Amino acid sequence: MRKVAHILRKTAFLAALALAAPLAGGVSAHAQGVPAPKLGKPGDKLLVEANELIYDNDHNTVTARGNAELHYGPRTLQADDVRYDRATGRVFAQGNVRLTEADGGVVTGERMELTDDFKTGFIDAFRGQQTVQRRTETVRTRFSAPRAERLSGEQTSFEAGSYTACEPCKDHPETPPLWQIRATKIVHDNETHTIYFDDSTLEIAGIPVAYLPYFEAPDPTVKRKTGFLTPRFISTTALGRGVSLPYFVDLAPNYDLTITPTLLSRQGVLGQAEFRQRIDNGFYNIRVSGISQTTPSAFLPSPLGAGERDFRGSVESQGRFYINDRWRTGWDLVGVTDKWFLDNYRIRNQNITTDYFREATSTAYLVGQGDRSWFEARGYYFKGLSSFDWQKQQPIVAPVIDYDKRVNGPSEIGGEVRFQANITSLTRETTQFQGLPRTSSYLFSPSVNGVSFPLYQTCTVFQRGLCSIQGLAGTNTRASAELSWRRSFIDEWGQKFTPFAYLRTDAFFTNPSFSGYQNDLAPQVAKIDDGFAGRVMPAIGIDYRYPFVANFGALGVHTLEPIGQIIARPSETRIGRLPNEDAQSLVFDDTSLFEWDKFSGYDRVEGGVRTNLGGQYSVVTPSGWYANVLFGESIQLAGVNSFRRGDIANVGLDSGLETQRSDFVGRFQVSPNQNITFITRARFNQADFHVARLETGVTARFAPFLPLTVSAFYSYYEAQPLLGYSHYREGVTATATYNITPNWFISGSLLVDLTHYLDVRNTYTDALSSYLSNPIGTVPIYENPGRFYLSGASFGGGYQDECTTISLNYINSPIATATGVRERNQTVLLRVELKTLGEADLRQNVGTATTADGIATVR
Repeated sequence: MRKVAHILRKTAFLAALALAAPLAGGVSAHAQGVPAPKLGKPGDKLLVEANELIYDNDHNTVTARGNAELHYGPRTLQADDVRYDRATGRVFAQGNVRLTEADGGVVTGERMELTDDFKTGFIDAFRGQQTVQRRTETVRTRFSAPRAERLSGEQTSFEAGSYTACEPCKDHPETPPLWQIRATKIVHDNETHTIYFDDSTLEIAGIPVAYLPYFEAPDPTVKRKTGFLTPRFISTTALGRGVSLPYFVDLAPNYDLTITPTLLSRQGVLGQAEFRQRIDNGFYNIRVSGISQTTPSAFLPSPLGAGERDFRGSVESQGRFYINDRWRTGWDLVGVTDKWFLDNYRIRNQNITTDYFREATSTAYLVGQGDRSWFEARGYYFKGLSSFDWQKQQPIVAPVIDYDKRVNGPSEIGGEVRFQANITSLTRETTQFQGLPRTSSYLFSPSVNGVSFPLYQTCTVFQRGLCSIQGLAGTNTRASAELSWRRSFIDEWGQKFTPFAYLRTDAFFTNPSFSGYQNDLAPQVAKIDDGFAGRVMPAIGIDYRYPFVANFGALGVHTLEPIGQIIARPSETRIGRLPNEDAQSLVFDDTSLFEWDKFSGYDRVEGGVRTNLGGQYSVVTPSGWYANVLFGESIQLAGVNSFRRGDIANVGLDSGLETQRSDFVGRFQVSPNQNITFITRARFNQADFHVARLETGVTARFAPFLPLTVSAFYSYYEAQPLLGYSHYREGVTATATYNITPNWFISGSLLVDLTHYLDVRNTYTDALSSYLSNPIGTVPIYENPGRFYLSGASFGGGYQDECTTISLNYINSPIATATGVRERNQTVLLRVELKTLGEADLRQNVGTATTADGIATVR
């Protein structure tokens, strides 16, 4: 007898039909001899939705036809037709079958044969997708196979399967993905979250490019898993050819270890190990590297390289800990056996600057921040990483303590009261001299293969005006404190008055060293205080602004604002008798025109009565158009001009402030919209208005009309012979990025030195003069590099989508050589990332140079 029930577009519970067709879940399946599913909680019911339900008691089956949808626990099965065999406890689904897992993963196929808990069975024409939400992105991986087998919901086996993280082409889904792994057998273990590949081939755009007999990889749900990471390949003259094989050990959820042996054909085995740990309030890591070199002669001898060393290595560490929501402490440390190690062995560190000169900065710190206060205590150790840095001239700075606190002024005077304090102590073994203008005198001139490498520039004549001191040997400690007050008043006419006052005190404890190396020559350049010295600078002043505002409707709001400022204070004392370590960067432009003190640090303090005068005009339109013009000058009214008398580093001279009436400074900025900005800053000579300093450029982002971002700047600085620059400096920098499509992009940058030929000419002149006075060796030859010298450049492009990142870059970076000639380090960098599988970097030097830092030859 056959009983048929037709239910059109209606939801039913099989539990409600237990007498006719007892099933699993919340129904008493045991009483009918049908195994109960293990998935779900007690009381879970199998919810069935279909156009039609058919109960066949003769064959002991239940069939759902037409848009069948079965829900059991966290899993959902959808198909055109689903048949449940009560005798075997199996479910047969066919036609557009789709199974959604508890984690959101989706499996599709033409036919599925599953147990009644959907955990075990066979799938024909398998298509599976797994979605994982990571911190900054969503990762989707896809499996496909003619037939797949599920085992207890924990493991899926694919015969002749494929795996990829790429989206299928929307217009042509039959097109192979950008990359995929094809394998005779693929096993995805959901319990260990591992994917195993047997007899596999990597295909790029459907073309086989690599064969792997066996490998395994974590699935996208895994953030950390013990195993090998992507290898890195190395090829250099000094190291030979080699490969790094990092092995990651997941010791615990909050700490791990990575061991990286690197096999090098010329130098042996470089060992590296990195330990990382996160704790409740922070993290720290330690990385050690070391090698016992088999061919030390591949590197230059001392003092140009580590050619005499067998063992070389480094220790690096970083830590950061949050004491509470206001305080944190930590460190960034770098220690090396020699200055060339990290560069020679391509070991990257974020604390290393990589411009013309390389330097590693080690620091330990304690930082606290309040609502209106800031505290920071640090210690610094600077390690020069090029042959041209003399470590004895590098200071050890500890401590550096800064405190800044702002409070509302007393009710009687109002305004804002600010307290600032700084304590700095540093020690340096050797005084650092600089010739004025820069000379060709050096402390050492070692020769390698007939090429001379003069090192550590110094002065030819040690006297004031021809030599300056950039860093003083000995121990120098300074404690500074400043208390300031200011308050703004706006009268009924719109005039804004801001009176202010401050008191600055400094205590210097100087213990210069006049022994060893050339330290004894420092007194010939400057009369330096020894022992305690104090300095007090009180000041009062007022800032006046009177903005005239007019609204012209569609033409925008126009504002004309004259600005005047006057500051009264005594003259600065002890100029040139105290060290200057932190106030050597003096730039007079529009940004510093109205600063109370124009020096960049605490070692100098501006004195005398000075007025700063200027004005600005701005326009803002309803369409977003913006323009601003500022112009002004600074005038010394009384007292000693702090910028007229240079200190031991000659700071203040050739700054545009050394005369009673300063140079004029100005700024012009135009922004037609929020994406495009033209800006020009300039300083004009007071006497004849010639340009002494000019910076002009544009930044533009043309999206959404054109996927192009560009920036270009031109800079010009006139000669500053009293600061060591004997001729003007001029150059151009430019960068651009163009997105050809949403996936393809190209980018590039240029650094053009327009005065490099003057450096070459001066170097030749000095070399020729030296040869004529002592004719030993070969006669110097002058080679004109041309007006436009490409100091640095980078060009590249790449492709990026949801599953692949490929980039190829050419980098042409400058190398500063001791002879004064800048050579080029040319590098090609290829990076390939296949999402969920890993990434690989290939870095190769190209071109020819006379020498690389610390390496005998470069080819």
